Amino acid sequence: MIDNVLVANRGEIARRVFRTCSALGIARTAVFSDADAGSPHVAEADAAVRLPGNTPSETYLRADLLVAAARSAGEAAVHPGYGFLSENAGFARAVIDAGLTWIGPPPSAIETMGSKVESKRLMDAAGVPVLSELDPSAVTEDDLPVLVKASAGGGGRGMRIVRSLDELADAVRSASAEAASAFGDPTVFCERYLETGRHIEVQVLADTHGTVWALGERECSIQRRHQKVVEEAPSPLVDDAMRAELFDAARKAAKAIDYVGAGTVEFLAVPRGTPAPGETTADFYFLEMNTRLQVEHPVTECVTGLDLVALQIRIAEGERLPAEPPPSRGHAIEIRLYAEDPAAGWQPQSGALHRFDIPGVDTEFALGGEAGLRLDAGVADGSVVGVHYDPMLAKVIAWAPTRAEAARRLARALAGARIHGLRTNRDLLVNVLRHEEFLAGHTDTAFLDRHGLDVLSRPLADAAAVRLSATAAALAEAAANRASARTLGRLPAGWRNVTSAPLRRRYLAGDIEVEVEYRAGLRADGADVVEATPERVVLDVDGVRRVFTVGRYPGLVCVDSALGAVDLVPVPRFTDPEAALAAGSLVAPMPGTVLRIAVALGDTVSAGDPLLWLEAMKMEHRITAPADGVVTDLPVSVGQQVEPGAVLAVVTPEEQA
Repeated sequence: MIDNVLVANRGEIARRVFRTCSALGIARTAVFSDADAGSPHVAEADAAVRLPGNTPSETYLRADLLVAAARSAGEAAVHPGYGFLSENAGFARAVIDAGLTWIGPPPSAIETMGSKVESKRLMDAAGVPVLSELDPSAVTEDDLPVLVKASAGGGGRGMRIVRSLDELADAVRSASAEAASAFGDPTVFCERYLETGRHIEVQVLADTHGTVWALGERECSIQRRHQKVVEEAPSPLVDDAMRAELFDAARKAAKAIDYVGAGTVEFLAVPRGTPAPGETTADFYFLEMNTRLQVEHPVTECVTGLDLVALQIRIAEGERLPAEPPPSRGHAIEIRLYAEDPAAGWQPQSGALHRFDIPGVDTEFALGGEAGLRLDAGVADGSVVGVHYDPMLAKVIAWAPTRAEAARRLARALAGARIHGLRTNRDLLVNVLRHEEFLAGHTDTAFLDRHGLDVLSRPLADAAAVRLSATAAALAEAAANRASARTLGRLPAGWRNVTSAPLRRRYLAGDIEVEVEYRAGLRADGADVVEATPERVVLDVDGVRRVFTVGRYPGLVCVDSALGAVDLVPVPRFTDPEAALAAGSLVAPMPGTVLRIAVALGDTVSAGDPLLWLEAMKMEHRITAPADGVVTDLPVSVGQQVEPGAVLAVVTPEEQA
């Protein structure tokens, strides 16, 4: 029997495993880096062991430190979570060799599936359909487009789409470098890139007695940078005939490597159009097997009623699975909420998360009834999102009797969420969930590209909503000032002894400046003021009352309403002219490390030319020239850490240089 579990991970996944351990009466041990000392997963643990340092290579990727932590916590069993060392055979062996219980598959299975090159060959021999592997040095024009992929790891890292041979060498180099940084293995390979495939995966579960379950399929086709953002179970593409073939292929894959525990067999499906009677709806090909729990496992839990973490623990204790898994019921959809800006090339965001509230949540990290809303979050009010780890804040999952109902409930919850302090992909997710093509089940890996980020990432709040939100912000600020005033606190909002001139306030909503005016708290920018307090404003607009909640923070005002969330930056009445940047300055969009520099002082560049690369949150980000000109300043060097807003380079028009 397992009495104590150390989760060799952080954030949301550690909290998820802890939730099950608590229900089973098992003690919970956390590990944490210095950057994570204040993380919710540390506070919830029964014991926590510090891993000195901040970066993954110093902390969560140190097998020796993790094994030592498990021993110091009282010979704890080890659950690897996902990411980091969860698919590292050497770590699994180190845990087992230390006499500890490993809650995961055998190291040999991890090793076999850890190489995408070798695993494809094995799956082909086992009768599982595969896409043929291409040697990067042997790719020809006829093979294009191809996908460069890291042999180790996953999560979209070390992957590049190549559409011309001229791009291949650079794509292989950058993918290899990213794979080495993320997984410690620079090996990459190529395969044919299917533009409009559907990403379908099968959850498998196997015990030590020979029983292998194919527990249900998930669709994860909506992706950005080859990373999943929307997942659901079951897939709207898969019919009964295709499901039977998928499950058979997944069981073959698991049995071919004597798999034990929870795992996922991933496939790329290509719809057939109009299949003949008795044929499946699509052809499918093996992509990889993730020898761990998946980020998207909650959708399977919701439709099956099973706790997959509890089953992992019971299998590790030697329990036998029933002969057949339970049937699925209803539909579940999960979204990944990231601190990132989709409209700016998915730039990750970092900083303080002042407020994090999702309305209507029925359960956290746990199963519910026949329908509901589940939240699996690694953050809370006041959390700080740093630069060392993936910027995912939370997963929100809706499950309901029908797919349409699950999508509607999830979209409404996200639209009403209060997320203050960081830009997120929330509006994009809501737009996807409400898109007619998504609701019709027409999703594939090119969904975001086909429908356009300019459309899908459009804010929920339109120009009229922004102006009303700015009006509410001004009234709330005036109410707060009035409430704190010693002498004039009892006078009406906006009271002045000269009534002919209204009060004015200015805000920046993105790049747009909004000026609002109000007088005496009765009328504000064309709306009647029904109520105005420091946190809540009610406006009557043409006979319709609108409620706005207002959060005020240093340099930021966050206004939430049914019209959409709006972030506003107050514009000061007077500005420091010395604070202005030189024309042509390129500033860091995020904190990161200068990885490479492609230019030197005095170089002539064209619009779009790469100047340098930043590494942030385990991804490379290219900084390009905004216009033709000459590099007249380059104040950074390779390896330098930069903060948001730091000047990276200055490109001056040639006639002015």
